[in-house]
Formats: sequence, structure tokens, C-alpha cells
Amino acid sequence: MLWGYGFRRVAVSERTPIKGLEAQGIETRAAIHWNLGTAPLVEQALRRGEGRLSKDGALVVETGRHTGRSANDKFIVRDAQTDQTIWWGKSNKAMTPEHFAALKADFMAAVGVNETLYVQDLYGGSQPEHRVRVRVINQLAWHNLFIRTLLVRPQEAELAGFEPDFTIIDLPDFRADPARHGCRSETVIAVNFTDRLILIGGTKYAGEMKKSVFGLLNYLLPTKGIMPMHCSANIGPEGDTAVFFGLSGTGKTTLSADASRTLIGDDEHGWSDTAVFNFEGGCYAKMIRLSAEAEPEIYATTKRFGTVLENVVMDEATRTLDLDDNSLAENTRGAYPIDFIPNASAENMGPVPRNVVMLTADAFGVLPPIAKLTPDQAMYHFLSGYTAKVAGTEIGVTEPEATFSTCFGAPFMPRHPSVYGNLLKERIAKGGVDCWLVNTGWTGGKYGTGHRMPIKATRALLNAALDGSLNDVEFRTDPNFGFKVPVAVPGVDAAILDPRETWADKDAYDAMAAKLVDLFNENFAQFADHVDESVRQSAPGVSQPA
Repeated sequence: MLWGYGFRRVAVSERTPIKGLEAQGIETRAAIHWNLGTAPLVEQALRRGEGRLSKDGALVVETGRHTGRSANDKFIVRDAQTDQTIWWGKSNKAMTPEHFAALKADFMAAVGVNETLYVQDLYGGSQPEHRVRVRVINQLAWHNLFIRTLLVRPQEAELAGFEPDFTIIDLPDFRADPARHGCRSETVIAVNFTDRLILIGGTKYAGEMKKSVFGLLNYLLPTKGIMPMHCSANIGPEGDTAVFFGLSGTGKTTLSADASRTLIGDDEHGWSDTAVFNFEGGCYAKMIRLSAEAEPEIYATTKRFGTVLENVVMDEATRTLDLDDNSLAENTRGAYPIDFIPNASAENMGPVPRNVVMLTADAFGVLPPIAKLTPDQAMYHFLSGYTAKVAGTEIGVTEPEATFSTCFGAPFMPRHPSVYGNLLKERIAKGGVDCWLVNTGWTGGKYGTGHRMPIKATRALLNAALDGSLNDVEFRTDPNFGFKVPVAVPGVDAAILDPRETWADKDAYDAMAAKLVDLFNENFAQFADHVDESVRQSAPGVSQPA
């Protein structure tokens, strides 16, 4: 720890905790703005030239060259606590304690000479007994507004006695030294579970803070038997909770944003013995080509004071937004409080789920629009985390590309995937939960030949699954994947339920199915030694139809 600067800390907010930065050994000469609300933070951001207001009141900012997460620049300190508990590899790269110590010393020196700092004391997690207390120290006012919007905000009375479990220091102006700090570039995200400290430097992309808290909870909660999930969640009128797993482009946000159901959250949740609870107090939605017709509730947030819009193009004269313009980034984003969504849960929680939905956009055109999974099959598909990229996204790519992201969120899972998979399997079996695989991708052929699954059919099938009526229809066993597929569902064209029958060339379907089965099995080989035989037996195997 540092420190000995001898600087005098100046607090410029009435929401200063009894135990401030000095209690953590952090000394600085900066004027510290403690726990400011939305309006003061917007004022600070505008005064400092960090952003501009749109004509409807949203704060519009630019993140520079970092318009998304810097996954290759994230590290976890490998020490006695983490050596045997982290799933080391591509998603979880190691940093030595010595390199982190050097990085920490340089961060503290930078904090010490900053003129202004913004600090928020927040919660990760809405269920009180399972949340983590996080203190976030920012160089930028809009970053502080972002994280205040995305995490759970304590009640006013809770702030004075707030003591953090973990601290995040985010300094976009900091430049890491790979030789001194053991990192890859001038950008660094370093997580030290023993020191309970996360250091983020060299990037203005605010999502690094949000995902760092997600990673913390993904590490901490499994030891309490709680399932952390990269998913959206909502509640039906009968009090039935549904969770929706899915990678980008599969419809996770769209399908969970149902006006007839109450939204718990759109991205990160925990599943305890008594509840599904949102990790966050806000939403972080993609804005590119957002439609007022297709997503009216999210679109409306772009016209609200308190929303932060990242890399959204705005006319300088009229301050009108152009959500279709991707000249600054394809990954344009909006951060807004969850209560900006009219049908959001006031408690940020719901009952334990009755249904688990795994979404995939199968560009190979092989998977049925919906299938029912056993607990073992659910674990298999959860560990697989399958979707497919369409052809044409890169030069020379002429065929769909399979994408497997373990647990539908591999970059944020510090522990071995089997830890999360077993938790999900146990909770599904214990609660008698119905689990569904929903394909929002292609039918009638692969991408380029077939067509996208009709959203009307997807919603009808999903509604039948969630209201329980789908359990009463006749099912067949899929010859390739072994899961149960409905034969006929009221209001849905029966032809679409059997993907092979939607292909004009049945031999081509069989060949494509065999290819996808092989891709699944090749990917799952990495988990085979970590799961029960019943899960291994849930792997797909090609069986030609009679």
C-alpha cells in the first residue's frame, strides 16, 4: 500500500461515508465527489466536456478507440487463493502477485495526483443476504454516472456506514507498461480476489466496470450454492419466473421484454433458494438500429434525462440522435435505470423459476424452433452455449460459423464451467423446472438459402411453454440431438416444427445436421471428464430418419 503522500482529501458531497478512502490506505489531493446523484453528475460531465446533451436530455459520450470490452487485456492475480479455484485459460489469464503489486503502486500514485475523483458506494446484487458491497473510484464523471446507473443503489441511510467488500479504480488516462506490469498492452483490467481490488486502466469503455462486478459475483456466489447467470428474467401474471440464456443476436432482450410479463432484469442474475435476483439496478442495451416499433420501451429510454448513450451519433446543430449510424461504433450502447422500463419489478427480484429458456440463433437451419430438455440435456447445452454467426460477416466467409460460449458467457466465468453447469442441473432437477431450447435462427435451409424463424411462431411457442400448455402436446424424439420436439401446437404451422421437412433437399439437411452434431461433440470434449456419465450420454449423435 502507498503511502505517504501527505495530501489532504477534500470531500465535496454530503454523502461521505464514515470510513472513506484513507481507511483503505488511499491518499490523494483530489477533490472527491462522494455518491453524487444523476443531475450533479450530468452537470459535472458537461462542465468538464466529457459529453453533450441530446435534444431530449440523454447524455451522449464517446469512448474513443475502445468501443467494447478488451477481453485480451483482462487478468486475474494467481496466488494461493485462486491457483486451484480459477479456470485458467483463454478467458482467465494469470498475473503474478509481483506484477500486480507494481501495477497497484502506479495506480495509487496516479490516484494521488488526480485533481478530481468521483466515488460511488453501490451493491452488486438485489437480494440483501447475497449482495456484494462495491466502492467505485472514477476519473470521469460520466463513468461514475454509468456505474451508479448500472449497479444497485443503496438507500440514503445506508451510505454513512458503508464499508466496501471490493474496490474498483477506473483510470482511463492510465497507461500500463507490459514489461513492468505483466500485461499485454497499455490497457489493463486486473482482478485481485485476495486484495479485493480491481484496477482498470487505458480504456474509456464503461462496460468493463459492470462486467468486473459480474465476474466477482460469478466467483463468490457458487460457494454459497447460488447460481450466477448471464441471462434476462421476467415474471408472468401468475407469479411464474422465466430466465432466458442467450448470446448476442439470439433475442434474449427482445423475447424477455414482454408487455404481459414483469421484467426482473436484462443481463445478469442470481438463482438462490428463494429468488431470482437481478445483480443490477439498470440496463445496458444495444442502441444500433434500435426501432421504436420493434422495441418501444427501450427506444423510449433514448429520450430520457438520466440515460447515458455511448458512441451514438448526434447532429451537432439539432442534437437529434441517429441510431442507425454506426460510424463511431457498431456496439453503440445505452445505460439507463431499470425503472425507465414501465413494467420492471420494483424489487428487482422474482420467485425461483418455473422455466429456463436457452436461446440460439442456428444459422445452419438444423435445430427445431423449440425443444424440451431433461436436466442432463440442459447442462449439456448450457455448457455448450451454442449459437451461429451468419455467412458474409467477414471477407471469405461463405458458410455459417458455429460459436460456443460456455455458460452463455465464458469471458465472465472465473470458475470451471462444470461448477456452474452442475449448479444449474441441480436447481432444475430440485425445482422441477421445465427447460427449453429455442431456435430463433434459420429454417428451410441454412443462412442464404432458408429464412429467419418467424418471430410470431417463436412467440407463440414460447408463450405455450411459459403458460404450461406445451407440456400437454405430443412430442417426438429428435433423431440427431435426442431432445423432445412438439409434433403439433395450436396456432403454429406444424411444418415448421420438423426442420428436416422444411428443407427442399433432405440429403442436404442430413449432411448439415451431421456437421453440426460433430461441431457440438468436438467442442464438448473439453468438458467430458468433468461431468457425469448421464450428461455425456446427452451428447447428440446422428441417426438417419427412416
